[in-house]
Amino acid sequence: MFKFLKRLRGEKPETSLVAEQFVEEPAPVIHAEPELIVPAVTAPAPTEPAVEKAALAQAPEPVREVVEQPAKTITPEPLALAEVELPKRSLGSGIRSLFSSDVDLDDLEDILIRADFGVEASLEITEDLKREANKVGASSDPELRLLLKDLLTKRLTRPDSALNLSSGDLPYVILVVGVNGAGKTTTIGKLSRWLKDGDWNVVLGAADTFRAAAVDQLATWAQRAESEIVRPEREGQDPASVAYQTVELALAKQADIAIIDTAGRLQNKKDLMDELGKVRRAVEKQARISEVLLVIDATTGQNAMAQAKAFAEVANVTGIVMTKLDGSAKGGILYALQQELDLPVKLVGVGEGVNDFAFFSPEEFAKGLVAYK
Repeated sequence: MFKFLKRLRGEKPETSLVAEQFVEEPAPVIHAEPELIVPAVTAPAPTEPAVEKAALAQAPEPVREVVEQPAKTITPEPLALAEVELPKRSLGSGIRSLFSSDVDLDDLEDILIRADFGVEASLEITEDLKREANKVGASSDPELRLLLKDLLTKRLTRPDSALNLSSGDLPYVILVVGVNGAGKTTTIGKLSRWLKDGDWNVVLGAADTFRAAAVDQLATWAQRAESEIVRPEREGQDPASVAYQTVELALAKQADIAIIDTAGRLQNKKDLMDELGKVRRAVEKQARISEVLLVIDATTGQNAMAQAKAFAEVANVTGIVMTKLDGSAKGGILYALQQELDLPVKLVGVGEGVNDFAFFSPEEFAKGLVAYK
């Protein structure tokens, strides 16, 4: 399991008990002019009070020089962090198998193409499997399934598949992008519930301000996830202002994570770029963006590739969330997306339930694709 850094709640370690350390200031040094000496005069001596008055009138004010002191040095309180894991979730049997009968090497390429692996990838996988089968002398259905599972697992495994929640730079800010209907809002709801189950403090931002239904849906998920939500004050409000307010609240509440829903309109790339650019700038005035997650609906097949390319070009995407894998026999699009866009698949959804959501596991995914059904 991946391990992350989150805010340590409750008792703090001794190192975090000192909030400030001050450098002791020496008292200001004052330099004065030497005492003025009044010379004797030959004129008739005036009375004593008159002499004192005349001397005071002629004497300049002492010059007082104040030595500037350096500003107080403040050592901020170190943030108490804890290394944690997220609650274990499994893909289970949510992945549809590629095979309705025994594995046939002669038919494998066609099967992979129909499952949206792509022509080139399907050919490569088939040739690699044939080569490995000949090398080890595998020919039975169980042997070929095991070899195919291992081959797919190896090709899908990446070192950057964990969420970027380990820098300790709180709050972690996650932007969620994708076309309307792909499952963005549901993904945010499931992710926030999962984080809450792991004792993370989460704030949600409803920056898809042009769809009242999206705001209401996210509010429902926020309730289920026991998380605070920042809603637009009016329909059509500038999404960047909602994003700014979300991070502002996360900072005020000392939250671990702020997750921001964005609009899924895809009229043209320029509009999308302008809007997402404004959101990014608004967020980065207060915090770093840890993740930009692109949500893709597995049931859309090859259309998912076109959507992913459009968002990847303008949104600085850091990872993919694949939804509705349980509703499609075209799970190969996940493989194609990761290979063609060189982006890691980080999270997957395999059902409607709040717990039908997990880290992407190449081994579980491969096992599901080659399983007996």
